[in-house]
Amino acid sequence: MKIILNDDVKHLGEMGDVKTVANGYARNYLFPHGFAVPYTPESVAYFEGKKAEIEARKEQKRADSKSLKEKLESQDVVLTMPAGSNGKLYGAVTSQTLVDYYSKLGYEIERKRIEIPGLTIKSCGSYTVKVHLYEAALAEVKLSVQAQPTNEDSGKKEEKPRKSKSESAEKKSENKEAEASAENN
Repeated sequence: MKIILNDDVKHLGEMGDVKTVANGYARNYLFPHGFAVPYTPESVAYFEGKKAEIEARKEQKRADSKSLKEKLESQDVVLTMPAGSNGKLYGAVTSQTLVDYYSKLGYEIERKRIEIPGLTIKSCGSYTVKVHLYEAALAEVKLSVQAQPTNEDSGKKEEKPRKSKSESAEKKSENKEAEASAENN
């Protein structure tokens, strides 16, 4: 079914875009929520009249993405993660890790818009991550993954000396003798 979007719809398009979608998706979701209208001569004429307003919105989004690109590229991201002595991370740096980092700074970036080389980062080092913004705008962010400083003693478990089989057998016989003498008294 051919429709015209009445509003921005995530994963589908922006206001004024003409799309072809499944009939059920249009009837059961887009039309009841007011996100779209059927593609008719009347709706086409209506959106032609709003074309200037739609272009102004798109131009504002382009300007916002340009300023966001400058902000993201000016900051170097430094993540401190738990890692082994060889530099291999115990976990991994994923796009969700970066989304959490940026949300703490007040930026709202979708997880799927962050492109990490190899999908995950599993060792310490410096990397370049791409963040897809509006339309073709792309921010290349410098990412540095560092090992979390750990205490050498905290990583090692304290081991107790092991007893030999003969020592444990002697201990059991002593316990039985003590129990027997306690019952006799």
